[in-house]
Amino acid sequence: MTNVIKNPRVTEKASNISAQNVYTFNVSPSANKKEIKKAIFSLYKVKPIKINILPVPYKNIISKGKKGIRRGGKKAVVYLKKEDKIEFI
Repeated sequence: MTNVIKNPRVTEKASNISAQNVYTFNVSPSANKKEIKKAIFSLYKVKPIKINILPVPYKNIISKGKKGIRRGGKKAVVYLKKEDKIEFI
């Protein structure tokens, strides 16, 4: 279960929508909505209302004058009830 969710996505956009009980997580590329729902419940003890899964594309980057690739993956947007909250420490 715990290898389904890699980590929460801490970005400016993700922190803005967390005020509306919407949280974003990086998930494994093979994860589906049912597995993510079970993992959220086992880790944070809250039951999601809705889950959207989005692909994160690969990006070409230049770092220290060398070309490279930033790996893509998959992210999950988790919607909770108004009374539920997830605390990140």
